[in-house]
Amino acid sequence: MGQSLCRSCGATLGHTFVDLGLSPLANSYIKPEQRNRVESFYPLHVYVCEKCLLVQLEQFSTPHDIFSDYAYFSSFSDSWLAHAKSYVDMIVERFRLDRESKVVEIASNDGYLLKNFVARGIPVLGVEPAANVAEVAQKNGINTRVAFFGEKTALDLTGEGWSADLIIGNNVLAHVPDLNDFVQGLKVLLKPTGQITMEFPHLLQLMNQNQFDTIYHEHFSYFSFLAVEQVFARHGMKLFDVEELPTHGGSLRIYACHAGDESKPIGARARELKSREQRNGFGDLKHYLSFSPKVEATKRKLLSFLINTRQEGKRVVGYGAPAKGNTLLNYCGVRTDLIDYTVDRSPHKQGHFLPGVHIPIYAPEKIRQTHPDYLLILPWNLREEVMQQMSFIREWGGKFVVPIPEVTVYP
Repeated sequence: MGQSLCRSCGATLGHTFVDLGLSPLANSYIKPEQRNRVESFYPLHVYVCEKCLLVQLEQFSTPHDIFSDYAYFSSFSDSWLAHAKSYVDMIVERFRLDRESKVVEIASNDGYLLKNFVARGIPVLGVEPAANVAEVAQKNGINTRVAFFGEKTALDLTGEGWSADLIIGNNVLAHVPDLNDFVQGLKVLLKPTGQITMEFPHLLQLMNQNQFDTIYHEHFSYFSFLAVEQVFARHGMKLFDVEELPTHGGSLRIYACHAGDESKPIGARARELKSREQRNGFGDLKHYLSFSPKVEATKRKLLSFLINTRQEGKRVVGYGAPAKGNTLLNYCGVRTDLIDYTVDRSPHKQGHFLPGVHIPIYAPEKIRQTHPDYLLILPWNLREEVMQQMSFIREWGGKFVVPIPEVTVYP
């Protein structure tokens, strides 16, 4: 790759974390009339910076290509809606937010989270780059600005009186190509005694649980607590607390404030996690270089299962059309010769085909009509929810399959 530079500290990148080959953009679902058109494939080659140990993907596509017309709507996951409501209940009480407070959410999607603040009469602003998604939020009465967030947008918002008591960013930090511009924007927008919460998949869990399919072109960075602490410190902010969450296979919710805010001392959870990551090797480059062999072994196990199942005359179909599934299927080369189709609750995906592998996407009712032998759960982070919704497949002896951390069959 030559002289690509770390998006956090600017050092030259030269060490491979994992190389998943070429893959299409994970949310570029194919319409029926597009099936014979040329698709663009980009490298999914992930590097680790030897200086700050930030794991990161080279940028091959622009955020505008990825996010301007987006197929992911948060409101189609029941468990994610419950997660959002629980967060709002907690954060309002912890920081005593009220009608005088200002809450800004970056990448607010369809307003699924902010509506819980609106119900309490707390002023909100969503900043959402995908115009089609922001339009849904606006129709639902959620104050939403269509924009990519960074220092310029933050300056515009503060000029309009939107300095924030609370800034929220759920699953956005990893999606930012210009990390320093984004974090500087957070600093500009935050009131002197305000706080920021950011949620993102935890690199420790990605490595421990072999969650390589969470790597895709929308995710430019993959954070340990050690690495993200350095990013915020570079912009005069400190991480004073952290929660470890079960979402997305294991996430962090970091709490940040201005470095000079003495009302928020660094807490025990932040100190403990930092120490644990150091003990587990996250301060050592060698640890990151050990990941690739595990990924290659998982690919072989999944292909062996699918090939053997097909040779036995049994049928496998997918559940879900998540971005992580597109990474998994493209990396493993799985097409309709091994999986007949997949289903998804989102009408925005039904009738389309998965990018690259061209597996068709139907509504969930298709499963009752075809009685497959195995249901491969592609959004494995929602496996309990999916197994409950789809429990009826046991009526004909159907079984569930989860591919990560390795192929597991559930009766």
